[in-house]
Amino acid sequence: MIAYRVLPLLALCLSGWAATIEAAAQQPPRKFDIDFQNDTFTKDGQPFQFISGSFHYFRALPESWRHILRSMRAAGLNTVMTYIEWSLHEPMPGQYQWEGIANLEEFIEIAQSENLFVILRPGPYICAERDMGGFPHWLLTKYPSIKLRTYDTDYLREVQNWYNQLMPRLVRYLYGNGGPVIMVSIENEYGSFKACDGQYMQFLKNLTVHFVQDKAVLFTNDGPELLKCGSIPGILPTLDFGITNNPNAFWQQLRKYLPKGPLVNAEYYPGWLTHWMEPTARVDAGMVVNTLKLMLNQKANVNFYMFFGGTNFGFTAGANDVGPGKYSADITSYDYDAPLDEAGDPTPKYFAIRKVLVEYFGDPGVPAPVKLPKMTLETVWLERRGSMLSKHGRTMLAQKIVTSVTPVSFEALNQHSGFVLYETQLPAGYNRDPYTLKVENLHDRAYVHIDGTFGGILSRETNTNTIPLSVGLGTRLQLLVESQGRINYNIPNDFKGILGTVTVDAKPLYNWTITSFPLDSYRYLENFLTQQPIEQEDLDGAGAQVYYGTFTISSDTIYDTYLYPSVWGKGLVFINGFNLGRYWPLAGPQITLYVPRHILKKGNNQIVMIEYQQHIQHPYVQFIDKPIFM
Repeated sequence: MIAYRVLPLLALCLSGWAATIEAAAQQPPRKFDIDFQNDTFTKDGQPFQFISGSFHYFRALPESWRHILRSMRAAGLNTVMTYIEWSLHEPMPGQYQWEGIANLEEFIEIAQSENLFVILRPGPYICAERDMGGFPHWLLTKYPSIKLRTYDTDYLREVQNWYNQLMPRLVRYLYGNGGPVIMVSIENEYGSFKACDGQYMQFLKNLTVHFVQDKAVLFTNDGPELLKCGSIPGILPTLDFGITNNPNAFWQQLRKYLPKGPLVNAEYYPGWLTHWMEPTARVDAGMVVNTLKLMLNQKANVNFYMFFGGTNFGFTAGANDVGPGKYSADITSYDYDAPLDEAGDPTPKYFAIRKVLVEYFGDPGVPAPVKLPKMTLETVWLERRGSMLSKHGRTMLAQKIVTSVTPVSFEALNQHSGFVLYETQLPAGYNRDPYTLKVENLHDRAYVHIDGTFGGILSRETNTNTIPLSVGLGTRLQLLVESQGRINYNIPNDFKGILGTVTVDAKPLYNWTITSFPLDSYRYLENFLTQQPIEQEDLDGAGAQVYYGTFTISSDTIYDTYLYPSVWGKGLVFINGFNLGRYWPLAGPQITLYVPRHILKKGNNQIVMIEYQQHIQHPYVQFIDKPIFM
C-alpha cells in the first residue's frame, strides 16, 4: 500500500519539475547588449540607460562598503563602477589576496543586494592616482627592462597569469550568468599612452573576450581627442570628460569612431585630484549639475568619477609627472571633492545631483543619507622611542642589508615602499668647506645625514638635488631615501631610490652599504617597540624618529574622527597596527588624516608615528570632528 501511494506522488513531483524546466527554457536568457540602431543599451531586450558612480573598494574599509553603496543608490544611481587593482591582489608574484579590503567578490555581492549594477575595470593598468597605476612593483624587479602596456612578451605573460587568477572569480557575476556586472573595460585611457600598440590592445581584447564572452558588454575609455590609439575595432568606445557647456563637441569626436550606438561618459568629473603643495581641487556643484542635465537630455550614459573617493591608506598613493621636478605626489586623502566625502557623508553636491536624478528617473525608493556623527578625543601625548637609523632601528625595522659599488633601486631589492638607506665613507683629507653633495636621479626624497645627524633634504618634487655640507660634520654619509609613490600616469616604469651617481664636488662616491626599510608590516614596529635596545644610543639628532602613544576610548559607540598633527612635519601614522597613511602638514593642503571608526576600539588604542624630518619638542596629536585642508 505504501508503494502505491508513493508512486503517484513521485510522478506528480517529476511532472512539476519538468514543467519548471520547460518554463525556464521558454524565458529569454539574461542579456545586456547594445542596440546600435537606436543608440542605446538594452537589458533583456529593453532600452537601458545607466547612471553610475565610481567607488573603488580598496579605498574604504569593508565595514563601510554597504553604507556607501546604499547612499549611492539613494542618490538615484543604478550602477557602481570600480577599478580592480592588480598590486593589491598580487603584492608578490604568485601570492594572491582576496580577503578584507581585497574581497572584490563581497563588494560585488553587496552592490547587487543594494540594487546596483556593476561595471568592472580590471585594467590591467588603472591609473587611479595609485602607486604605479595599480601595477605591482615586482614587475620591475622581475623584468627590469619590461615595457609595460605593450606587446612585450614578459608583460603579456604576467597579464595572462593575472587574468587567469582574476577572471574565473568574476565570470559568475556577469549579467549573462545571472550576476550584476553589465560591462567590463579593456585597458584604461590607452589613447593617452605614447606606445599606441595595436597588437597589445588586440591581445588584451582576445584575453578579455575569452573570459567574458557575450555575458557583458566590453568597452574602452579615452579622452575625446585620443580615440585613435585607445579604441579597438569591435569594442564599444566611450569618452572621459568633465564640466562643459557643450557636450556635443565631445560626442562629435566619439561619432568618428562610433557612428551609431550609446553615448557614454565613462569618467564624468564632479571633482578632481590633489597633490601635496598645491591648492585643494574644487569643482562647482552648479556647473556639475548643468553639464549633467545636458548629457541626460541627450540620453547619454554617465559615470561620475568619483562619486565616493575615499582614502589612499598606507603607501598606496601615486604621483604625476608635473611640477618643478616633473614629479608631484598625490595626497593621502582621495576625497576628490566628490558628492560623498572621504568619510562617506553626503555633501551639498550630492543633494544637487540627487535632485536632478529624481527629476529625470523618479525616486529611487531609498532614503537619502544623513551625515554620520564624528568624535573628538582628549589630546594624546607620544614619547620618542628612537630613530630608524639607530642600531636598534636597523635590527628591528630593516629587512635586508646589501653592499654595492653603486647605489641600487628599491626594485632591485624587491621593495615596494618605505625607505632605503644608502651609506658610504666621505673622501678622506677633504678640505673644501663647504663641499657640494649632489644626487642624480633621486626618486624621490633623501634625508641627508652625516654620522647619524640629520643635515638637510634633497627632493625630486622641488628639483633640489644638491646641498652644501661642511667638512667638519663627520665622515659617514647616510642618505635615507623615501619613496613618495610611483607615477601613475604617462610614465609606466618609475623606479625608486638613487638611480644615478652621488658626487662630492663632481667626484663620484662608491662602495655603498644599502639597508632596506619597507615598513610594509606592522610586526617590525611591534618588535622595535617591545624589545629593549642593547645600546642606549638612539640617535636623537637623526631623522626618521619613531614615536609611540596610547589613548583610551570609554564609549561603546565609536565614530569616525580626524587625526590633527598640528606640530608635526612629515611622516607616517599607524593606529592599532593599521597604516593610516602619510601626513605632511608642512606642505599641505591636507592637514588632518581621516580615521575610520572601524580601526578603533573601546579601551586602549595604540598610535605610532614615524616623523621623517623634525625633532618634535612637544609630541602630541589631537583627534577632531572635522577635516582640515588649506
